[in-house]
Amino acid sequence: MKYFSYLLFVFISLDVYGQRVMEDLDRGVVAVRYAADSVFVSWRLLGTEPTNLPFNIYRKTGNSRPVRLNNHPITGATHFIDTWAGFSQSISYDVRAIINGKEAGEDKPFELLPNAAVRQFLSLPLNTPGGYRPHDISAGDLDGDGEYELIVHQTGKGLDNSFNGITDKPILQAYKLNGKLLWTINLGRNIREGEHYLQFIVIDMDGDGKAEVAMKTADGTVDGKGKVIGDSTKDFRSKESRTLGKVLEGPEFFTVFNGETGAALATTDYIPSRYPTDGWGGPGGNGGNDNSGNRVDRFLACAAYLDGKLPSVVMCRGYYGRTVLAAWDYRNGKLSSRWVFDTKDGKNPFSGQGNHNLTVADVDDDGKDEIVYGAMVVDDNGKGLFSTGFRHGDALHVSDLDLNKPGLEVFGPHEIEDHSKGDSGYVAGAGPGVAVYSARTGEVYFKGSMDTDVGGGVAENIDPSNPGAEMWWSNSGGLYNMKGEKIGDTPTGSWPIWWDGDFTRELVGRGAIHKYKVGTIFNVPNGERGNGRGVPNLSADLFGDWREEMVLAAGTNELRIFTTTIPTSHRMYTLMHDPQYRLSIAWQNVSYNQPPHLSFYLGEDIKKTPKPNIILAKRKK
Repeated sequence: MKYFSYLLFVFISLDVYGQRVMEDLDRGVVAVRYAADSVFVSWRLLGTEPTNLPFNIYRKTGNSRPVRLNNHPITGATHFIDTWAGFSQSISYDVRAIINGKEAGEDKPFELLPNAAVRQFLSLPLNTPGGYRPHDISAGDLDGDGEYELIVHQTGKGLDNSFNGITDKPILQAYKLNGKLLWTINLGRNIREGEHYLQFIVIDMDGDGKAEVAMKTADGTVDGKGKVIGDSTKDFRSKESRTLGKVLEGPEFFTVFNGETGAALATTDYIPSRYPTDGWGGPGGNGGNDNSGNRVDRFLACAAYLDGKLPSVVMCRGYYGRTVLAAWDYRNGKLSSRWVFDTKDGKNPFSGQGNHNLTVADVDDDGKDEIVYGAMVVDDNGKGLFSTGFRHGDALHVSDLDLNKPGLEVFGPHEIEDHSKGDSGYVAGAGPGVAVYSARTGEVYFKGSMDTDVGGGVAENIDPSNPGAEMWWSNSGGLYNMKGEKIGDTPTGSWPIWWDGDFTRELVGRGAIHKYKVGTIFNVPNGERGNGRGVPNLSADLFGDWREEMVLAAGTNELRIFTTTIPTSHRMYTLMHDPQYRLSIAWQNVSYNQPPHLSFYLGEDIKKTPKPNIILAKRKK
């Protein structure tokens, strides 16, 4: 009877809230010459397609006619190894689905240039401004052609909120995968450069098949068409030694930009304003307030399907004390406020519970998303769902981590600080350094490292011998199951990635990809640096089969998009059609970057993966 009631609930939820509108991606064919005589070709299965959809693959050499490479329709993994030595000419690969016995029309083929190099990455040249370097990256289909573009945060001199000084102007650039620069947006001198300031979200807000780009702006921001937002003559950077370079006055805006052109589509006042600038302390952090531009300018952002159909963008301010989340819709060319969540002061139980990051998930399985904001969850209607009271941390992981518990779980570390009680005194004791709790109810399943400041931690399925996910943290001294039992040594690496052929995840770290209990399975060849904090500039399922790509900066004027060439026996739709994973890519660039997670458990012990309840926006052909 319980099982029947659950199915009835799901059916009613889907009927009421409908399907989420997501990107209509192309086949995403990618080919890399990974050996002297071999090409690894990989392509997407979409989340709306039958799991057993058959494919044919064709190779075209120079001006010759295409040749089919497979003897029988491909119904297994969506990749193919072409053993071929004719690299003196250009080669292109085309993958065609077979629908009702007939081949679908040719999608976008992938071309290898004559004498293509043996390597496992695509090279994307950048037009980086002098004195800048590529930092965090996001992805979106900006022009509606079914292929992802990359949006690059180009950063010069940046400073943390706790430091004074003049920073460079933050710059965003959008690139096609062939290196074509689509636009440049200069945020101007009244937006400070640093991990906590510029949070940009790339998502299709209005369901027209083309992603928008949304962020905080100010006087002097220049859009992709060269148009200035506000007054370009204004300079609100503080000249006082105590707050030098910080922007503590002047108007603040929220702007939605056209993803294809970079033109500003709509601008409004940012919610909330910074005032009072000394009103953002309270429980969490070091307690109390400051008036030096530290707590007031802690920003986060995300996208969420708050109505179950189209994404809203949620812009956030504050997490040590007062916390405000403002949800925005962009529909039919108009920007409107959906709701505002405001803890107001330290007497509010949701005050001071935020992280240096956030995540988005449908925690109550009603077809609409909630925002997991560190130690608290905000419901899709903008009301506080619950708070654990454990205060802020530097990492956050949400998925079906514990197979013995219903729904999704949240794992994260928490910083324990000397003066964390704040004026209200409602936070009793130091609390756990790490915790696992139900994303739906807030029930705490595990507490560890009591009264200890824990800086970082990870939860993910990396050990196939243990059902469900495992967890480890900065002072854990080993790997633990979700019950808190030690089951192994501490892994190497801290950024999960699906890279080899099985459903357990690997880890990026120390210039390589590592598999738990196996060792290093891939070395980054030339020490590409990532975003400077030891993690990829971006990791996501950008093209090819369901495994993830890793984007790393190679110097200042090149990105390298690394892709796996390891065969797999598993067929699965693109991870980007799991809504939670797709939204994870949208917020991955925010503050202290965190890896994406799925809305369901993925492991070698699963029988089948759930189909996403989505429809695809119509893309430009």
